[in-house]
Amino acid sequence: MLSREGQVYLEKAAARRPEGLRLDTKELAARLTKGDRRAVAKAITLVENDGKGAAALLRAIGPRLGNAFVVGVTGPPGTGKSSLVDRLTQSYRKKGLRVGIVAIDPTSPITGGAFLGDRIRMVDHAMDQGVFIRSMASRGWAGGLSGAVADVIQLLDAARMDVIMIETVGIGQSDTEVVRVAHAVMVVLMPGLGDDIQASKAGLMEIGDVYVVNKADLPGADEMVVDLLAMARDFKGRSPSVLKVSAAKNEGIEPLVAVLERMRSRFVSSRSDAGDEVRLRSIRGMITELARRRLLVDLEERADASVDELARDVARGRLTVADAADRLVGKSRRG
Repeated sequence: MLSREGQVYLEKAAARRPEGLRLDTKELAARLTKGDRRAVAKAITLVENDGKGAAALLRAIGPRLGNAFVVGVTGPPGTGKSSLVDRLTQSYRKKGLRVGIVAIDPTSPITGGAFLGDRIRMVDHAMDQGVFIRSMASRGWAGGLSGAVADVIQLLDAARMDVIMIETVGIGQSDTEVVRVAHAVMVVLMPGLGDDIQASKAGLMEIGDVYVVNKADLPGADEMVVDLLAMARDFKGRSPSVLKVSAAKNEGIEPLVAVLERMRSRFVSSRSDAGDEVRLRSIRGMITELARRRLLVDLEERADASVDELARDVARGRLTVADAADRLVGKSRRG
């Protein structure tokens, strides 16, 4: 069977073929909204690289958006996020749901590409037409996400995915940006983290709708569940779920899916105030993330042209570092 890395390579190669490049925006959007995997791959490559026609494509799919339920999967490294996403995908496919997976990987400092090692755990889905998996490089983006993730969510939504899972890099306490774009956030932990749970209470531990203790066959799993339940009581106005699973042994997955399905049902079955607020929160997050991405790109372009001159002025004592930074972003410092 084709490896996960091979699948990603072929999808990206197909998107770059000359015959694929001849598609105009209207045709690409039409094929995308029919769930054409090659069109999805090409569209993602297009928006990742901010290529010609990317903005027009996103405008064309606008009326198709708002149906997919987006689950953010986050947590410290080594807790088994990829294995858990794999098991959840299996369960969703048995229910006949189409699944999109965006796996954000650390960026290679040499090539700028993604390390795809974790994707091999999802090899069983590589040829499933109801599953689309894409690894994306974080490219230095803080908070565990990639700068293009908001665009990719829209593309997978338009491609008729029922559930989209965003698996973040897994960088620990600061891995919290996923809450901006997801409709539900699943924080994956494992026994043995000990005092790290208390230490991360002000960051990672405050964003979850569901807390999952994976590798539940390890010593200390029950104690961690008790600690999480006690911590959850301190979150005013929130009642997150806490579950114990073993992705490796495929244990506890169905109760977890049931919890996520209740959330998805409230999201898709009615236009309640709560459901609308979840949608608006996600849309606000996507707007903010895209704005940040564009500001950073603009800043980098200006920095390439101006930072050397500003650095010389700082070295000569004409400016402070803070004044130089303000000039770079077009801000006037007072006082």
